[in-house]
Amino acid sequence: MSYLGSLENFQLAAAELNQLFEQFEETFSIREKRLLHPAYNEAIRRIATLHRKGQELKQGGGLLLTGHSGIGKSTVLNFYRERFPPFDEQDGVVIPVLYVLTPAAPSVKNLAESILQAMGDPYSAKGTSEDKTRRIYLLIKKCRVELLMIDEFQHFFDTSRHSESRSVTDWLKNLLSVAKIPVVLAGLPRSELVIRANTQLARRFSSRFCMQPFSFAEENLRIVFRGVLKGIHAVIPLKCLPLHDANVARRIFIATNGVMDYICKLLDQAIYLGRRSRDREITLVVLSMAFRDEIWRDCPEPLNPFSEDSVLRPLTQSGEPFESHADADSINKRIWKTI
Repeated sequence: MSYLGSLENFQLAAAELNQLFEQFEETFSIREKRLLHPAYNEAIRRIATLHRKGQELKQGGGLLLTGHSGIGKSTVLNFYRERFPPFDEQDGVVIPVLYVLTPAAPSVKNLAESILQAMGDPYSAKGTSEDKTRRIYLLIKKCRVELLMIDEFQHFFDTSRHSESRSVTDWLKNLLSVAKIPVVLAGLPRSELVIRANTQLARRFSSRFCMQPFSFAEENLRIVFRGVLKGIHAVIPLKCLPLHDANVARRIFIATNGVMDYICKLLDQAIYLGRRSRDREITLVVLSMAFRDEIWRDCPEPLNPFSEDSVLRPLTQSGEPFESHADADSINKRIWKTI
């Protein structure tokens, strides 16, 4: 190839790169938008009420926040934490709201370490469980922690060592008694079983809120779901069929089972595909492709909610995307029925 030919090819490659970089600059995600809805609003209100009471009464309290995976529990906790960011004072950093992720196999030692890490302790891995616990008490006071939020609390139930789980919940109960700050525990519905197994924790966390997926069962619930879709439609950066149209909303509900995480996956991929389509538009065909890309790769055509010939039924049967949700719903009903 001649030198001139090489330069021409370089120019072509450069043009392609520039186009790619332009696409990077146009990146957009539904997840970046704060589209609050009744379940989010209620969860945030309850956390704020617990936080305020802790400030006024100078004592701890508890809230158990549960819900399906992908329902938005962690989004709520992070939204609240962002409202009260850490800041520096002359005597050190102040952490009004402390967020901690439960280790996958929680023990007293590794949970204490996670709390110390969240407060920026450079020696969080050092010392015995007792040493770590003493440092937690000191740092909670020094950092002026007003609210502690512990996410993925269901790991306390998932551990195969029930004696260890009991030790950790007893330790947590003692931490709440000494620290005297309000605590939010968030996790999957089976987190409820951990609380119920410890009488004193059950008393401290008598305030509970279960975040439910959107529903299409009743008219008022359909209105809420369509209202959220209307809000999403308003921020989508390209031409798009009306997501809040009754027929389209029903299809989106079936495609996502009303779970916000799946709604974001579906619509983010639809935006990606729509930008690369000839008409730069989100249509039912684009949504059908996005559903296959992000939710059910091997979906039979009659079960694709965006197919013209779709049977439009819940995808909760064996081998379908939301089979586990049907199982979780039945377990959740049994749990709450006994409370």
